[in-house]
Amino acid sequence: MGKIFSIAQNTFRETIRDRVFYSLLFFALILIALSMILGNLTLTKPIKIIHDFGLGSISIAGTLIAIFVGIGMLYKEMDKRTIYTILSKPIHRWQFLIGKYLGLGLTISVEVVVMSLIVFLLSFYYVPEIPLKLFFAIVPIFFELMLILAFSFLFSSFSSSFLSGMFTLSIFVIGHFTSDLKMLAQGTDNVIFQKLSIFLFYFLPNLEALNFKPEVVHNLAISYEKLFFSIIYAISYTIVVLLIAIFIFNRRDIK
Repeated sequence: MGKIFSIAQNTFRETIRDRVFYSLLFFALILIALSMILGNLTLTKPIKIIHDFGLGSISIAGTLIAIFVGIGMLYKEMDKRTIYTILSKPIHRWQFLIGKYLGLGLTISVEVVVMSLIVFLLSFYYVPEIPLKLFFAIVPIFFELMLILAFSFLFSSFSSSFLSGMFTLSIFVIGHFTSDLKMLAQGTDNVIFQKLSIFLFYFLPNLEALNFKPEVVHNLAISYEKLFFSIIYAISYTIVVLLIAIFIFNRRDIK
């Protein structure tokens, strides 16, 4: 475990110094600032706009970090050939991969915490009370980001950086629409489309199951049972994806 934590620590330091991380974080802060402006210009309650844009900003920035920084992590090691130095030491490939994953996961945690604090402060400015309900949307967002990160490592273990980015981005987009595709297919007579939608629904991750933003923004009732099983679902799916990534990476011919 010491080797994994060492790699995770070095990865965290590297990504925190990376300009990409700060660029994406700055982008997210701009979105949150935009929410304040829109909140003052629209007839809708400012607090709803702030919660909506704030949670969306956390998700978007975290997803971009998970995709672009996560994919660049393995590609950079192989491109600069530093991976040879690391793997020449008494360390297994799975330890290297898990260490990189945990290090970048810690970076995403920092992004989520920092941006969440900003959203909480903005919310408290408009409504002087602690919006604890935001946690019910932020926590699932974090586990969704960790799942997206796992997919970025999976695709990076066998594909180029460009294709890995496209594949991971596709997982994110399709993962939020699998339920809609299934419902749409049920209303058609196209058998091929129906089977394809059912395949995508059960094979790909249902990321919309981790979306509790509407309930939080519109102050609707939240099913804690649904929240619990959604998180368990995300954790289980993440473990499976990481195991597949390790299996492929262990057999990859690194030249």
